[in-house]
Amino acid sequence: MSKAKRLMELMMVVNRKRRFTVKELAQEFGVSSRTILRDLQELSELGVPLYSEVGPHGGYEVLNERVLPPIAFAEEEAVAIFFTVHALRHFSSLPFQAESSSVNHKFYSYMPEDVKERIDQLKNRFDFEIPMRPLATPYLAILLQTAIKQQVLSIEYETSREKTRREIQPIGVYARDGFWYCPSYCFLREDMRLFRCDRMTFVTEETARKPLNLRHVHLKNWQSYMKQERNFLQFHVELTKDGIQRCFAEQWLKPHLHIRTDGSGWLEGSFPESEIPYFAQYFIGFAQDATVKQPVQLVSLIKNILTQLLTAYHHSR
Repeated sequence: MSKAKRLMELMMVVNRKRRFTVKELAQEFGVSSRTILRDLQELSELGVPLYSEVGPHGGYEVLNERVLPPIAFAEEEAVAIFFTVHALRHFSSLPFQAESSSVNHKFYSYMPEDVKERIDQLKNRFDFEIPMRPLATPYLAILLQTAIKQQVLSIEYETSREKTRREIQPIGVYARDGFWYCPSYCFLREDMRLFRCDRMTFVTEETARKPLNLRHVHLKNWQSYMKQERNFLQFHVELTKDGIQRCFAEQWLKPHLHIRTDGSGWLEGSFPESEIPYFAQYFIGFAQDATVKQPVQLVSLIKNILTQLLTAYHHSR
């Protein structure tokens, strides 16, 4: 076996074993212990995080951060991955901020000069735009990790109306319109709730609360597990063609949209009464591309908001 092939297989073996001795590896690869020691030294220099322990029961251990074996990417694949990660720079916070930057640095640094030139040109001609939100969301990583591990967090949550201390079990995190959201089971409300991550002013894993078995709940189905005794209202909103297109940008609204042959349509479905203030602001932004028919509470709130706006502008003359 060539040295290059042995190093490649050795990298995969140590990542799989996690803990091993030089003697074990020497026997497995049919080489001397001295050769394995040299190979491990080379792997360490290549970035494989190895930790050695001396003594009769000592050996080697791969630290928490694994290094994957090399993957051969075609030029188009490498450019696609670069710009996928590059687009994330618009977010002020990410669950993996440093790692994203490191990935792009590695991709760019090891590309041929002509590919670098191509990427430099593409940067000025191709992008994914999202709203820039100057709001701190420092807890994304811990929210995502606890969702994966099915753990409970204690948080302080602040809205315009109140500041509460809660225990939550996150389902996941997702971004929409530049904001990060975390649907979670809220032990205070004993129901599923959607939290804005920038409104979490404090997060800690220090809680004695036992987690629930929510492995079957994820981002695509969490709303179906909300208690149905909440007060829901029937919504009906007429939409122009442009209004339909704007609603399609919201994944959670898609199941409630109906389209006519001319491209216009309507939104119809049941939504919590507590969401009326959100929908009022949302559909006011549509101007003439949305006409709310139901519920009457939403129509009334939109009229009140518009009346206040007219009054404010009338007095500003």
